Amino acid sequence: MRITSSAVSLNVDDVPASSVFLARHFGFREEMSADGFASLTRDDAGLNVIYLRRGLDTLPADQRDERAAGLILAFVVEDLEGELARLRSEGVTITMPLTEEEWGERAFQVRDPNGVVVQLVDWNGPGSH
Repeated sequence: MRITSSAVSLNVDDVPASSVFLARHFGFREEMSADGFASLTRDDAGLNVIYLRRGLDTLPADQRDERAAGLILAFVVEDLEGELARLRSEGVTITMPLTEEEWGERAFQVRDPNGVVVQLVDWNGPGSH
């Protein structure tokens, strides 16, 4: 098997709200969109984020009413404190403060307008070395 690209697809109620949030605060851009669908990318992300409106007929029946829940959309960044300060200055609510785990992970979280958890991470804590 050869994987040529990767994406995560999330069912949300308001596709434009999540799309605008990811573009405005995380530098993604819409690559494709249609009614109930948006695919966003960044040149350095290595993955597309796709939003699908809940209830779309194109989704299998057992997935139509599901909502993106129980997952974390995580991005590893170089300047975690700088990103935290930037997001605060942009008025984004920090829903999990900067934490440090014993294995070296440092992270904080925000939520988009549909409740999708976005986590920024680095591996610079004391346990990472």
